[in-house]
Amino acid sequence: MIQSHNIRVLIVEDDFLVGETVRGVLEDIGYQIIGRAMNGLQAVEMTQTLRPDIVLMDLQMPDMDGIDATRRIQENSPAPIVALTAYDTPELVEKASQAGVGAYLLKPPNGKELERAITIALARFDDMVELRRLNKELQDALDQVQTLSGLLPICSSCKKIRDEENHWQPLEVYIRDRSEAEFTHSLCPDCAKKLYPDYYKPEMSD
Repeated sequence: MIQSHNIRVLIVEDDFLVGETVRGVLEDIGYQIIGRAMNGLQAVEMTQTLRPDIVLMDLQMPDMDGIDATRRIQENSPAPIVALTAYDTPELVEKASQAGVGAYLLKPPNGKELERAITIALARFDDMVELRRLNKELQDALDQVQTLSGLLPICSSCKKIRDEENHWQPLEVYIRDRSEAEFTHSLCPDCAKKLYPDYYKPEMSD
C-alpha cells in the first residue's frame, strides 16, 4: 500500500468552501493535492493531464455530473475514484458503482473516513486492472483458437474442401489456415502397401 504522503489527489468539487474543507482534511493526514476541478469536464481533462493516484469526485455538478465524468475517466484515463455527495440513495450508489466509482462518502467526510475510502478505492482499482489484464489475456488466447464447425463440402474423390469463397483447397491447407495445426507427411499402412508393395514392411508405418 502506498503511504499517504506519496498519494497524489485531484479534488473535484464545485462548491468552493466544501472543496477547501476537503483539501484541509486531506493535507492534515498527509495527502498531496495536485489540482482542483470545478466541474465534470475539468475533472476529465485534469485527470488525463495530471494522472492523479486518486480522484475525489463530487457527483452533483454543472456542465457534466460526477457519474458521467467518472465514466469518461474510466474509458480514457482510468483512475481510482471516491465519490463525494450530500445524497445517499441506493439508486445513486448503483449508478456510481457502474460508472467506476470505487468508494462512496457522504459530505462532509472526516479524515478517518477519507483515508478508509481512499484505501478501498485504490484496492478495488488494482483488482479491476488485474481483471482487465486477465480478460485481455483470455481474449488473446481465444483469438488464437479457431475452431471448425458446421457442414464442410468435401470432394468425394480428391478430398479437397470448398471454402467460403467457393474455392477448392487441399484438406491440409484448409485446416492449417483455420487452426493452429501443422502438418507433417507420412504414409499409413494401407497406402504404403498399395503404393510400394515390393518394399512394404509393417514397421514402415511405425
